[in-house]
Amino acid sequence: METEIELWELAGQAFVNAVPALMEIYSAAMSPPREQVFGRQAIMRQHAAYPLFHSVTAVTPEGDAVGFAYGFHGRAGQWWHDVVTRELERGDPSAARRWFADSFEIAEVHVLPAWQGRGIGRAVLHRLTAARAERAAVLSTHTGRTPARSLYGSLGFVDVLTDFYFPGSPEQAFAIMAAPLPLRRRGGPRRAAGRSHGSRWTG
Repeated sequence: METEIELWELAGQAFVNAVPALMEIYSAAMSPPREQVFGRQAIMRQHAAYPLFHSVTAVTPEGDAVGFAYGFHGRAGQWWHDVVTRELERGDPSAARRWFADSFEIAEVHVLPAWQGRGIGRAVLHRLTAARAERAAVLSTHTGRTPARSLYGSLGFVDVLTDFYFPGSPEQAFAIMAAPLPLRRRGGPRRAAGRSHGSRWTG
């Protein structure tokens, strides 16, 4: 089954305006407790002001958003960056320098469940990272054999920390993954004609 989507890049304020719609994708993909949704929205709005913020949203021809990802330049003083690098520096300082000295932090990647398995996540991540100047991309994801981990591995991500627990989340183990930029290309949707505000893909 072919799927045609457009990839829209949203700057900071446009992303902030789209957060309510993007949270519907996040909630469908992650099934978070209701009480966490408001806090996640606030975090996403805060991230939009981080250095070199960049976001990509996958949109159907009818104008419905079905997936999104965003990230920014990682640096000291950001909560995720500091928590992860502090743990790495205790066990493997060379990994901290290699992956986090000049990193693009991918904060969120989500696709509506009904649209997963069509190459949308891969297309969004390639578009998100294509023009980045950082040396590496870094992210966290749930441990275990998940479709997300398979996707990241196919793009060149490797584990730099496993079974890692973030402060305040003792019930969920995460893997911290990193990949050199540009990301590895393998398969993925076929690109169609471009538009001024984005690109069209079929997959």
